[in-house]
Amino acid sequence: MSWHPQYRSSKFRHVFGKPASKENCYDSVPITRSVHDNHFCAVNPHFIAVVTECAGGGAFLVIPLHQTGKLDPHYPKVCGHRGNVLDVKWNPFDDFEIASCSEDATIKIWDIPKQLMTKNLTACKKELVGHARRVGLVEWHPTAADILFSSGYDYKVMVWNLDTKESVIMSPVRTISCHQDVILSMSFNTNGSLLATACKDRKIRVLDPRAGAVLQEASYKGHRANKVLFLGNLKKLLSTGTSRWNNRQMALWDQDDLSVPLTEEDLDGSSGVLFPFYDPDTNMLYVVGKGDGNIRYYEVSTDKPHLNYLTEYRSYNPQKGIGVMPKRGLEVSSCEIFRFYKLITTKSLIEPISMIVPRRSESYQEDIYPPTPGAQPSMTAQEWLSGMNKGPVLMSLRPGSELLSPRPLAPERPLSNATAPTSPRLSNQTERLVAEDSQRPFSLLEERAPKWATEHRLEEKKSWLTNGFDIFECPPPKTENELLQMFYRQQEEIRRLRELLTQREVQAKQLELEIKNLRMGSERF
Repeated sequence: MSWHPQYRSSKFRHVFGKPASKENCYDSVPITRSVHDNHFCAVNPHFIAVVTECAGGGAFLVIPLHQTGKLDPHYPKVCGHRGNVLDVKWNPFDDFEIASCSEDATIKIWDIPKQLMTKNLTACKKELVGHARRVGLVEWHPTAADILFSSGYDYKVMVWNLDTKESVIMSPVRTISCHQDVILSMSFNTNGSLLATACKDRKIRVLDPRAGAVLQEASYKGHRANKVLFLGNLKKLLSTGTSRWNNRQMALWDQDDLSVPLTEEDLDGSSGVLFPFYDPDTNMLYVVGKGDGNIRYYEVSTDKPHLNYLTEYRSYNPQKGIGVMPKRGLEVSSCEIFRFYKLITTKSLIEPISMIVPRRSESYQEDIYPPTPGAQPSMTAQEWLSGMNKGPVLMSLRPGSELLSPRPLAPERPLSNATAPTSPRLSNQTERLVAEDSQRPFSLLEERAPKWATEHRLEEKKSWLTNGFDIFECPPPKTENELLQMFYRQQEEIRRLRELLTQREVQAKQLELEIKNLRMGSERF
């Protein structure tokens, strides 16, 4: 009997990790030495927030994304907590609002100024007081505005409504008290109607966050979960933890039946916590180990074996924590599908790592950038609290595109089709100019484009702004693929110039020979 290997066709088989160059990293950052198992880092298209060391209380740094290189030792901090900061999370619908929680049992909401900070920020926008012990985790609701979840060492999950004029909120709108130990992880499904938690009592729970009722509970003895994650709309959960033999392990669960995992996979015998990150747009799962230097990534499918290993990014520098850029902050012109910000305490360094799909074309790749959640909530806090569920408001990552409607997905429609002139030729020209805008200098486009196209492109560029900032203002370093293409173009240009120079030399010699023949002929006569 002949053996036929099983090959999987995947457009993400050759995804590779590209670390930023030294000048595009964030150097001399005093990263926290806390042993708490958290990310310690939060990123959005404008800022990177990282928990730092601070004497006499807790603090974190907010660094503009473009401010790479060595950090000033006297750089201003966001400080106001009386204990160490344990977690920070940016508001997904406001790039200038961030939540922090601390060992002082409080949660604070901060407004970050749009201009560069010149002194320490000590006055918070709101303070949430309700936990009896330190607060370890905060999470924003994925679709409703002004809804924040927190979990503390008092074994409680609290739901806060920030849509109020009070600067100090003493009581949450809901307290969930079903846990018997410290909550280690929280995760929402796509529309925020379900909340999954991993607890130190070794149980995974799926909760109704409004009612506080436990819908599913896993008490499987062979897997001790530390982190849990909803896998988009696949109706599956992924947990990372340890096996009964203390090997690091991943387990995949059916969210409607947590009695036995669908699959388990042992990774290694290390002791660091595994942080899972899932990209629902590409169905890719990234697993980052605390204290490791590598990042493993998989492709998730609905068919067995469910988790298909692709490869891993390797580095000698171990990560203390890690941050992830939202999809709307990626550089689509270089086929970047994910970006990590790796905290390296041994070097006081924050290193961006871009996950890139190698493509030769520099144009927008429709197949790897489906509509993705944008920076606009789909409902208010009161609507969600009253029982309404809505999917996220989607946006296209194509430069110049408008917001799309919530699920079911609307067809992607560039803004240029809605406002361009009715002539097909002019419409095609506008689309081409928008596609080339991220690749060519603006001045060159002005020379080639008519005046109406220049004005139209300026209008389109306004739609790229998020809260007044240009999401393409600070692109990541050029990728290896892009640099290779630039090199090949330069070599081709050099070859063409050499050929032109050779032709000129031949013509000059022919002209010189003709002149010589003419002189000899004139001397004869």
